Amino acid sequence: MIDQPDTNRHPDAPPARSDIARARARRAGARIRRAGPFTAGVVSTFIAIALYGLLRPAPAPLTTRDVNQAIASALASQTPGPPRSELVDAAIGPSLVLIEIDRPNAEGSPDSGLGHGLGSGVVVNDAGAVLTALHVVGDAKTIRLTFADGSKSTATVASKDPATDIAVLTPDSPPATVFAATLGNPAAMRIGSEAYVVGNPFGLYGSLSSGIVSGLNRSFQEPGGDRVYTGLIQVDAAINPGNSGGPLVDRNGRVVGIVTALINPTKQDVFIGIGLAVPIDVAGGGAGLPAY
Repeated sequence: MIDQPDTNRHPDAPPARSDIARARARRAGARIRRAGPFTAGVVSTFIAIALYGLLRPAPAPLTTRDVNQAIASALASQTPGPPRSELVDAAIGPSLVLIEIDRPNAEGSPDSGLGHGLGSGVVVNDAGAVLTALHVVGDAKTIRLTFADGSKSTATVASKDPATDIAVLTPDSPPATVFAATLGNPAAMRIGSEAYVVGNPFGLYGSLSSGIVSGLNRSFQEPGGDRVYTGLIQVDAAINPGNSGGPLVDRNGRVVGIVTALINPTKQDVFIGIGLAVPIDVAGGGAGLPAY
């Protein structure tokens, strides 16, 4: 027997349980239908990610060999800069001067007439004045200069200071273009500072030797004389006959001294590791150059 709806139920009576269940089912179905596209999109996204991972696997982790190869490749593409000594030579080279002199031979010498001497100097102002060591030109009868551009000129001693062994030469015919050296600060030099000597040892024009400042405030007594020079810079850069009067240069190519002597206990006039230079502020002041 089939149950019939209860048509006699009072209108204000609460709905039957079956009606509530059907309403809840309808609402749940509506929510599911509304959420269907979103859920489908989420599922599709996860499927796409999974497929991408299968088709494009993650790169293998870097190994030590990979890193070393990358570093080596980067270094190989780098062009190393020039050595510091090249920069120094480029800075001071245009200001270097070769000095040749004729002097009377010593009394009692078997050679009559004039002897010859060599030295170095450096251009220190736009007029072409050349700073050098006094002992290079002190007894010269004639002085001949050769500049970096190959031009030549005779010269005269414009000023000198025996107390510092410094002289300034004035060329009779300065070169067409004058390259004055940049003067540095010798007080900034320390033991261990880079030091370069540029000059003409044994007449070999434009030679450069490198080393360090190996001592400061040194004293030196000239051979066969009573004069003592003080406050000198000691270097281990090679100094030989012909370097006297040339510039002592710092790592930036600035003149910090004028080469004045080498010390050799064997009394031979060759370098064994100790050279001396007059600080450029002392040299310039002693020669009457303007303060800088």
